[in-house]
Amino acid sequence: MQQPLIETNQFYSSELFKAVQMSDIFPDSKTFCDYVPNFPLEEIEAEYLQYHQALNFDLSQFVKDNFTKNPFLIIDYQADISKPIEQHLENLWKNLTRKPAQANGSLIELPFPYVVPGGRFQELYYWDSYFTILGLQTSRKIDLIENIVDNFAHLIDQFGYIPNGNRNYFLGRSQPPFFSLMVEVLREEKGDEILLKYLPFLEKEYEFWMQGKDQVSTQNPSNKRVIFLRDFYYLNRYWDEQDIPRPESYREDIELSKSVADSSEGFFRHIRAAAESGWDFSSRWFKDGQNMNTIHTTDILPVELNCLLFNLEKTIFKAYLLADDKKKLDKYYTLMNLRERAIKKYFFNREKGYYFDYDFVEKKQTEVYSLAGIFPLFFNVARQLQARKMVTVIEKKFLKDGGLITTLNNTKQQWDAPNGWAPLQYIAYKGLIKYGFFDLAETIKSRWMKTNEKVYAETGKMTEKYNVETPNINAEGGEYPNQDGFGWTNGVYLKFLRG
Repeated sequence: MQQPLIETNQFYSSELFKAVQMSDIFPDSKTFCDYVPNFPLEEIEAEYLQYHQALNFDLSQFVKDNFTKNPFLIIDYQADISKPIEQHLENLWKNLTRKPAQANGSLIELPFPYVVPGGRFQELYYWDSYFTILGLQTSRKIDLIENIVDNFAHLIDQFGYIPNGNRNYFLGRSQPPFFSLMVEVLREEKGDEILLKYLPFLEKEYEFWMQGKDQVSTQNPSNKRVIFLRDFYYLNRYWDEQDIPRPESYREDIELSKSVADSSEGFFRHIRAAAESGWDFSSRWFKDGQNMNTIHTTDILPVELNCLLFNLEKTIFKAYLLADDKKKLDKYYTLMNLRERAIKKYFFNREKGYYFDYDFVEKKQTEVYSLAGIFPLFFNVARQLQARKMVTVIEKKFLKDGGLITTLNNTKQQWDAPNGWAPLQYIAYKGLIKYGFFDLAETIKSRWMKTNEKVYAETGKMTEKYNVETPNINAEGGEYPNQDGFGWTNGVYLKFLRG
């Protein structure tokens, strides 16, 4: 039964929702968020309030009577490991493709078919989709790529931005802005006119990230996702409109908040902002570099986010070049050049020879080495001398038997050592190629693909992340078990395989 978005969002603060999420009925909080109510939520809540204190009340049975499981959660698919991994991945596209989504429960409607990551992730995710699209491109599924891009354009049109995923509990935050790169893939296939087709959506997404720019100053340097630095530099951070526990991780957030010594004001927003980064969670966001209860995401200007926004500005510039709009050309030329200079100024550490995030509150770079620092290579922002220094850091600190580790810290968080992730292997590979470091690029690609192949041969699965320090041990860490499917892993493997 379809529920209005406002009703379902109100439900996330209801007594029934809190009771279910703090119980042990489900293995994690996301499971219940994806259930579909059988009746209007206000009626279910009223019935719960009327009967929940009765001696024979069974919360688990009440949920079963009033909600239906996420219909896509279980995919009945068994890999035939006697077949080559390439054939397995081609077969998987069908299993991971969903028909146009009708709004149902927490699911936000989408007009066109799309591809989900797999496992517990049965919705369209923002930054995942770029790396999935790379694989779809090698499989010549261009219509499906266009469908995915059109779905994101639809979300931009509806909400003014692309949510984390098409679930109403993701509203209030986005994810790393890869939309311009998806449009570029489509431009490669269909020509320059694609830039003009999606220009209104590219510009609207840019306006979302820059919202509040006209209200920041030296005295008040931060507003939502925009930070003003001296010398007329505007950079960006991750953010979320709300400072409350995430519905899809309600119990996890509540329990973690109990370990915070100071006031929890801003604490849940730091968590949500880290979720917007896609790096949920990582020592990148921790003040002490180790413990999540020191999270301070909104104090940090992330290097990869600002590189992505530089690319968005550059893509809009290219579109206005085609449109022959001199006024807009001048505007975006200035914006992208200022941001490029700011990235070099605030994120590169000459002594360490690497790019780091910048803590604008403390007015200094953070000390966490992470693969976010490779994005200036991917977007041709780094100088050649900087790139040469970075190669030394990558070889000595990040390169392991199974590929590149995500950070140097082992915190039990999934975006830290010893884990490696497909999107970051691809960004590193392409960045190194652009600067002429072919041997290191090929080594990373080869080691990563062998890790994928080894796990597939043993399990028949492609997984969300991998242990690259010890490839014979499964990747762990984070709020949920390692998932299989898996969209972006499949996409990057096929792109590496086929070029």
